[in-house]
Amino acid sequence: MTTPWDPLHQLASAVRARHVSSRELVGEALARIERVESSLHAWVVLDGDRALAEADAVDARIASGEDVGPLAGIPLGVKDMEPATGYVTTYGSLIHRDDAPATADSVLVARLRAAGCVVLGKLNTPEYGFSADTTSPVMGSTHNPWQLGRSPGGSSGACAAMLVSNAVPLVTAGDSGGSIRIPAALCGLPGYKPSNGRTPVGGPTPPGNGWLGVRSIMARTVADHVYALGALVGHEATDLHSIPTSSWPSSVVAQLPTRVVWAPAPGWPVDDEIARVCAAALQRLVAAGVEVIAVDSFVQGIPLLDYYTVATVYQQRLHGHRRGTPEWEMLDRGIRAQVDHADQRVSAADFVRSLDAAHRHNLDLQAHFEAAPILLCPTVAGQTAACGAQGTVNGEETIFWAPFTQLFNLTRHPAGSVPCGFTDDGMPVGLQVVGSQQDDLSVLAAMAAFEQLFADDRRPIVTA
Repeated sequence: MTTPWDPLHQLASAVRARHVSSRELVGEALARIERVESSLHAWVVLDGDRALAEADAVDARIASGEDVGPLAGIPLGVKDMEPATGYVTTYGSLIHRDDAPATADSVLVARLRAAGCVVLGKLNTPEYGFSADTTSPVMGSTHNPWQLGRSPGGSSGACAAMLVSNAVPLVTAGDSGGSIRIPAALCGLPGYKPSNGRTPVGGPTPPGNGWLGVRSIMARTVADHVYALGALVGHEATDLHSIPTSSWPSSVVAQLPTRVVWAPAPGWPVDDEIARVCAAALQRLVAAGVEVIAVDSFVQGIPLLDYYTVATVYQQRLHGHRRGTPEWEMLDRGIRAQVDHADQRVSAADFVRSLDAAHRHNLDLQAHFEAAPILLCPTVAGQTAACGAQGTVNGEETIFWAPFTQLFNLTRHPAGSVPCGFTDDGMPVGLQVVGSQQDDLSVLAAMAAFEQLFADDRRPIVTA
């Protein structure tokens, strides 16, 4: 085994050919986790015995001649927002810390297990995934491998920390407002939010964030994202917004777009250093022959306000019934504030008007896509926060340090983040990459090209 992990398709091929066993891969992952976990604090629970037993079962099936799937034997970390059989799903909340273990997998986890993955355990999440920092009352703060004490982002920050530290090759993740793209940017990884509906959010309960949310995976490279997504895409009968996908490639060819639309600060101030790093990346695109069309904003109005209206109503639906009970005081004050906002300031008509605004924002975006196939902007506006804090814009802490991702949950566009440089203190900076409705593969092809163009051999201080 080498560091970093070999590509997913190579690992799985080696397991299927019995050149390496799933037990060996899982054992290697457990050893790597042990080397970094005391510094990063990413795992709510890690069950090595259960994982090794599952790996042995995969190996036995292969020995009997069975095809166990395209992700044969791959060790998998599961974000603690997804039920996985045998594990408590805490959602990062004290309310659920002592719940009974799940008796069934989520649709997402079930598809990954069916493809051959072996679950290692559950990864930290902020309470109900509501925050862009991975700090929870169940687990405390997960740290960024590039600098301990700094946030890995959220809500999939523990997932990103495990990937960039080379502890695991694949994790589940979710994105209802940037929860894949923000940690990817802060941890120096590619991260991808598929078109809403491309991957399943079905199952026995309605999705917590309604049509805003995507459940998916995170991986170390764009190629690994494409390969692993092949196990997830496809119609799901229990998902009302599921997109039928008749085929999905195992790889994409890196392809620089001929033109891009670039918004250096779409509607919100950007930290000067973040702006310089992103501007330098755009100059590299120009030097590579890409035409850059600069705009001040992607849409009219303030889409973050429309997103916030919708998101707080979903929070009220999830937690409003807890008001006046002991559980209410157990909730993070940020969640309570969102419920209060929905109760006191949002009417049913306001909610529908915000959904109508998504239609208008989509029209504005479509006008840009008629000029170029890809939109670009900074993934976040601010510098990486300290654990448990907000990011900063030009030295000032602000709640508006990551205001650029939510629009594309509201409009359901495919969107990713690719690393494009570093700040002077060695923290990664991400560039957000957005494609037109359901054009996932063009976004991934562009991300693969940007990944090559912006490649940097720097590594975090905490690695396995």
